[in-house]
Amino acid sequence: MAGEPMLALAGIAGGGVAAQWVAWRLRIPVILVLLVVGLVAGPLTGVLDPDELFGDLLFPAVSLAVGIILFDGSLHLGVPQLRAAGREAVALVTVGASIAFAATTALAAVVLDRPVGDAALLAAVLIVTGPTVIGPLLRQVRPRGRVGPILQAEGILIDPIGAILALLVFEVVHVEQQGGALTTVLGTLGRVGASGLAIGLLGAAVVWAGLRWFLVPDHLQQAVVLGTVVVTFALADHVQEESGLLAVTVMGLGLANQRRVSVERVAEFNETLQVLLVSGLFLLIAARLDLTELRADLGRNLVLLVGLVLVVRPLSVAAATWGSTLTRSERTFLAWVAPRGIVAAAVSSVFALRLDEAGLGGGGALASSVVVVIIGTILLAGLTARPLAVQ
Repeated sequence: MAGEPMLALAGIAGGGVAAQWVAWRLRIPVILVLLVVGLVAGPLTGVLDPDELFGDLLFPAVSLAVGIILFDGSLHLGVPQLRAAGREAVALVTVGASIAFAATTALAAVVLDRPVGDAALLAAVLIVTGPTVIGPLLRQVRPRGRVGPILQAEGILIDPIGAILALLVFEVVHVEQQGGALTTVLGTLGRVGASGLAIGLLGAAVVWAGLRWFLVPDHLQQAVVLGTVVVTFALADHVQEESGLLAVTVMGLGLANQRRVSVERVAEFNETLQVLLVSGLFLLIAARLDLTELRADLGRNLVLLVGLVLVVRPLSVAAATWGSTLTRSERTFLAWVAPRGIVAAAVSSVFALRLDEAGLGGGGALASSVVVVIIGTILLAGLTARPLAVQ
């Protein structure tokens, strides 16, 4: 199938949907099924080779798909959902993320014996959770109370933050290597924020105007919105790298929190599209795994995984929920369920390439560490979240 693009694409679509059905039928987390299918189709049998199939379009396609998924997630973060998530979600993506970044940097530097710059880049990638994993997991576990909205909001809001933080850390490492100035890094941060916010709001305004003044017929609304999301993501990323995720998140939040036009039909369509995109993306990421590279430093990466699960995440959740009204069982659920997903995989792949292209090295080690954490956290959350769910 690797040499037949049409069959490969059909296999990705069909295999993804089949995995969704099997997971529903067996009542197990769909992400586990997708990982198994991807591993079998990719490194174990060689039937699917994503790099050969997509070539140079692989990472742009993955990034764009992630952008669409983030837009869909943010489109469901209206005022009621944000109120349900409360200040705990904001604290998790600010105080919690800061603590997680610092603690993960220290942990990676010690456990993996890597330079501080490399450890910080890995930490920036690993602070994200993401709706691609959280969404399907919450649909199956269905925890009661506020933990579901909190995790969903955290996953959506933290993804662009993690991508931007990874870009800044890379710039710092690159500046130090080239003898540059800190103003370069600050300039990058300013450009990312400005382009992401401005272009995201512009995209939301275009959609709002088209729907508010009936410039788009009903049968074209979903297509126009999807096309605008794609253009918004691509334009923001073209103006400033890694600002696309911020732009589509801002666009979705803007549309979700206005009251003049209804976006329910668009949201329903995007949910269907999200199922296909998430399935396909996880299959591709799993199929790209290099088992030899994974085995090379597996022991240290497993120690890193244990540290993230048992120390870093509980510490960040404890700080973020200090003084909140959450119960002990709710905090335990938040501390335990933090699976990494497609955004972490996509961002790590991008910066692994950038490290190698810049002659800094460490790209392969970065990618393998992230993959171990992704698989480990998905397995732990998928197999244990239901018993821990707040009843």
